[in-house]
Amino acid sequence: MELQDIGFDQWFQEQQQKLQIPHCSVARVTAVNRDSYLVRNENSEVQAEVTGNFLFSAESGMDFPAVGDWAFVQYYNADTLAIIHGLFPRKSILRRKTPGKKIEHQVIASNIDVAFIVQSCDRNFNLRRLERYLVMVNEGHIEPMLLLTKSDLVSAEKLEQEISDVRQANIHCEIVALSSRTGSGLDQIRQVLETGKTYCLLGSSGVGKTTLLNHLIGQNLFETNTVRDYDGKGRHTTARRQLIVLDQGAMLIDTPGMRELGNIGANSGIDESFSDIWELSKRCRFANCTHTTEIGCSLLAALENRELSEKRYQSYLNLLKESEYYQMSYVEKREKDRKFGQFIKSAMKHNKKK
Repeated sequence: MELQDIGFDQWFQEQQQKLQIPHCSVARVTAVNRDSYLVRNENSEVQAEVTGNFLFSAESGMDFPAVGDWAFVQYYNADTLAIIHGLFPRKSILRRKTPGKKIEHQVIASNIDVAFIVQSCDRNFNLRRLERYLVMVNEGHIEPMLLLTKSDLVSAEKLEQEISDVRQANIHCEIVALSSRTGSGLDQIRQVLETGKTYCLLGSSGVGKTTLLNHLIGQNLFETNTVRDYDGKGRHTTARRQLIVLDQGAMLIDTPGMRELGNIGANSGIDESFSDIWELSKRCRFANCTHTTEIGCSLLAALENRELSEKRYQSYLNLLKESEYYQMSYVEKREKDRKFGQFIKSAMKHNKKK
């Protein structure tokens, strides 16, 4: 196996020439488990840790290794342990606001080529949730693809209606309907997978991500749980993010189901995910139009003429306001953290002089 086989393409080779760290080799982060990692090179996959200097210089969780990252490492103990000295720039990134009240970015995975957004055809199907996932994926410069699982649980008419709803919402990514029970659609997914490319499974708990992963691996390597009958929700079966190399050479990252999808400063991702609304907004009379009360607003005119649905319009405004609110809070937090960091460094210098 060569590094190119696990995604080390021309772009990363160019970065290596610019950022080479002496006495270090290159490996890819394949799993994250609290303070320890797994990294993989041409020959093996081993446990890894970051250096003390890495810990000290990291300003936020964004700076720590994530699944899919490429890293500069040194090997010890007969190549059974690796120490991570630095990370390559990320070609693409999947991130969200951390769950709860804390305003901070959380890296889910990086250097992904295609994100499989997974929704089941039964009670999990939700256009508004799909729009949120699309914002996250488009913001990270990742190609989206929608997988509609459990197609055997709905009628052909219901499946056709769900696909039609996606298209009417001006969502233009490729759609594959599949059933892990009957095997329908699985060959289509296998044909999509390319050697050396990295894919990820993204979706709520209980939509069949882990079952699909087991099918693609060809064995029941990962545990699955049943979905609750009373609300159609599942429990988390994926406890950590990890990168798996499939037999045909593609790489797949499984991610835990996400109940909360918050985006910070994701304006470009919103514009791309709502490209129809973005094009409409260019016709507004005022450049700073809020699309709520202004005379000459093209979005309001499209609503009145029924060219734009009320639900999609409200979803766009909600995501825009949420993103801008979180971004303001995040900038304020980073400024406080920066000033506190300067204070600590100043105090340490003062103590050294004594």
